Amino acid sequence: MDFGNMLSDSLSYAKDAVWGKWVQWILLAISTIIFPLIMGYMVRIYSGIKPAPEVGNWVETFIDGLKFLVIGIIYGIPMFVITIIFMVPALMAAINGDFMLALGSVGIGFLLLLVVGVIITLISAIGVIRFAHTDSMGQAFAFSAIFEHIGKIGWGSYIIALIILWIAGIVFDVIVLILATVFGLIPFLGGLLVWLIMLFLFPVWFIFAARYMALVYESAPAPA
Repeated sequence: MDFGNMLSDSLSYAKDAVWGKWVQWILLAISTIIFPLIMGYMVRIYSGIKPAPEVGNWVETFIDGLKFLVIGIIYGIPMFVITIIFMVPALMAAINGDFMLALGSVGIGFLLLLVVGVIITLISAIGVIRFAHTDSMGQAFAFSAIFEHIGKIGWGSYIIALIILWIAGIVFDVIVLILATVFGLIPFLGGLLVWLIMLFLFPVWFIFAARYMALVYESAPAPA
C-alpha cells in the first residue's frame, strides 16, 4: 500500500473539490452545519466517485447522510452499554463515598471502552464504505465480508493506514488551532474570522478523510 501516494491523491481530491469552486465550497460549509448533508456527501466519495462529486440532489444526499448516521449509532451501541454498566455504578459509589470502588469501575470501564472502540473503528470504517458501494445498510454489518476484505488488504497495512489518517487529523487540528489563534487576535472581527475558518476548513478535512478511506478500501478487491 503506497501511503504517500494515497495521501497525495486525497489532498488533491479535496483541493479539486473546493478550490476555485466557491459556490460549492460555501454549500459544503453549510452542509457541515446541517451535518447529514456532509455525511451524505462523504457517502458519495466512499462509493469511489472520481473526481469529487458536485453538490446537489440534496434530498438523496440528506437521506444517505441519515443512513450513515444510523449506522454509526448502531455501531456505537456497545460503547453506550459499557458506559452504563461501569460508569453508573462508579457514580453511585462516589456518591456513597466509596472512591476506590468508583475509581476501579471507571478504570475498567475506560479500558474496555478503549479496546472496544478500536475494534469498532476497524470494522465500521470498512462497513460504512460497503454501504456506500452497495446502497445497502445491511452490508455495513456484513462482518464476514468485512473481515475478509480487511484480510485481503492486510491487517498490518490496514492498521497503519488508519494510524496515518489519525496523525493527519492531529496535524489538521494543529493547523486549525494556529490559524484560530492568529486570527483570533484581530480586534472585533477575530471571533467571526475564527468561526469562518473552521466552517470552511472542516469540509476539506471530511473530503480528504473520505477519499483516503475509499482508497484504503479499493486497495484490495471487495468480497461479494
